[in-house]
Amino acid sequence: MITLYTFGPYFGLPDASPFVIKAMLLLKFAGLAYSEDRGGFGKAPKGKLPYINDGGLVVADSTFIRFHIEKKHGFDFDSGLDAAQKATAWTIEKMCEEHLYWALVASRWIYGANFAKGPAQFFKVVPMPFRPIIQRLIRRKVKKALKSQGFGRHTSGEQAELAIADIKALATLIGDKAFVMGEKPCAADATVFAFVASFLAPVFETPIRTAVERHANLIGYRDRILRRYFEG
Repeated sequence: MITLYTFGPYFGLPDASPFVIKAMLLLKFAGLAYSEDRGGFGKAPKGKLPYINDGGLVVADSTFIRFHIEKKHGFDFDSGLDAAQKATAWTIEKMCEEHLYWALVASRWIYGANFAKGPAQFFKVVPMPFRPIIQRLIRRKVKKALKSQGFGRHTSGEQAELAIADIKALATLIGDKAFVMGEKPCAADATVFAFVASFLAPVFETPIRTAVERHANLIGYRDRILRRYFEG
């Protein structure tokens, strides 16, 4: 049995992290049974979740989890796609992970109301009076990371404009298809679903969420994957 190290369900989502949700879907796509361990963050090899333990072999990072599944378990996530389609799927996935991700971080961690309703819940285990001190330290660290990456140097309006352009691109690329590249899911769907669902979480009020809600095909896409892989 594979063990997947997760944060746990938050905000009406299968997990607080889109990368953990991605790993969940990769395992589900491959038909691999797994159990969740929500206490592994302190031992995370790269200081982040997700990671897995597969028969004693620890694999960290959602993309390397994908590569591991392909190599060890022989599952081809992009079966049926030609080279150009695989390249397109990879590009879409990395747009989400390397660009849209920072908009998600900013929308949750930087703006007070969303932080209070969202990530602040992670700190409930920290006793008072230390809790607000730890929260300030972590938020400062997140803000520094955003600025170092570059996304945090934009105004909130500019950040939303960039993210909404990504959302429009996703809606256009999916069109009337069931999944990103056609009528069956590929590896990119694990990532795209994770981000679409995360931005649609009703806990967070953002112009990006409003933009996603304007695209009926993205709502349908989110619901389709939820029904098939997370319900029942």
